[in-house]
Amino acid sequence: MRTQQFTTIAILAVAFGAALPSWASVDTSPKPGGVYKLKPGIFVDKDSPCESAANASIRQYDGKGISTAHTHACKATVRSRKQGRSATTFTVDQSCVDAGAGKAPRFVERQQVIVDDALTFTQIVGKSRTTYRYCPVYQLPKDLRKAAR
Repeated sequence: MRTQQFTTIAILAVAFGAALPSWASVDTSPKPGGVYKLKPGIFVDKDSPCESAANASIRQYDGKGISTAHTHACKATVRSRKQGRSATTFTVDQSCVDAGAGKAPRFVERQQVIVDDALTFTQIVGKSRTTYRYCPVYQLPKDLRKAAR
C-alpha cells in the first residue's frame, strides 16, 4: 500500500513538472515576430551547443535583422518572399554596421533566409549555407544572457 502511494506521488510530481527547476520551465522572452517571424534572441549553428558555441556560430535576431558577433544594428529589406509547404524563403538585402559594437561603416549584403519555423532558419550568403536553431536564455553562457533579453 505504501509503495503504491509513493509511486502515485512520484508520477504526479513528474507529470506536473516538479522535477524541473522553476527557471527552466518559464519562458519570459518575446514571442516570434518581426521581418522573419522568428523568436527574438540568440541562435547557434545547429551542430553547436548553446552553452559553448563559438562566436562564428552565433547569430542574434532582433526582429529587424540577423547580426553576428562582428556586426550590429542589422536591418533586412525583403526583396522577395516565397511560401513553400514547410518553409518560407526570403531574399533580402541586409544592411549592418560592420563592427561588434560602436561606430563603423554600414555594408549591405544580399542573402537568403529560409525559415522552417519560429526556432529554426537557414542563412545563405554567397555559397555559404548554415542552419541555426534558437537557444533559450537559460542555456546560454552568462555573457550572452544579457544580449538575449
